[in-house]
Amino acid sequence: MGGRWSLMSKENDKQFVTEITPQGEDFSRWYIDVIKKADLMDYAPVRGCIVFKPDGFEIWEHIKDELDRRFRETGHRNAYFPMFIPESFFQKEKEHVEGFNPELPWVTEAGGEKLEERLAIRPTSETIIGHMYSKWIQSYRDLPVLINQWANVVRWEKERCLSFAQVSSCGRKVIQRMRRKKKHVKKR
Repeated sequence: MGGRWSLMSKENDKQFVTEITPQGEDFSRWYIDVIKKADLMDYAPVRGCIVFKPDGFEIWEHIKDELDRRFRETGHRNAYFPMFIPESFFQKEKEHVEGFNPELPWVTEAGGEKLEERLAIRPTSETIIGHMYSKWIQSYRDLPVLINQWANVVRWEKERCLSFAQVSSCGRKVIQRMRRKKKHVKKR
């Protein structure tokens, strides 16, 4: 991949730069322009979805591996929670769900039969994780529970969503907090 870019002439390089939205003008558009131009992704047949091509996915795997390494250093372990979340879980946290409600995709039937309860396709994992923690954590002796989850979330965004690059700043903040916590734990 790198060789292809290094062979560009100065003239082509100028043209290449004009085809990408300036980062300061529209960060989300810039991010999509860059990964599209680098041939790391393509649009899927489902509106709002992209497919990461092998080079793009390999970059993600390197990022994930590095983050996993850092998480493990702090005692975190990976877990996976269901993609389908019962509607009743959202009813318990109405304020939390209020912002997601128009964006939630619902599963209402399976195997040709109507389900007893609608299932949301995971817009966020807090409700299911909270439910499981309530089963696993019975006293302070069960703490800490240090879990990381790598998962897809689905929202039918009414407005343009944040790109991975924007969301990754949240990840950097989490890592910084974990480093501070690790230093604090070592001092004890």
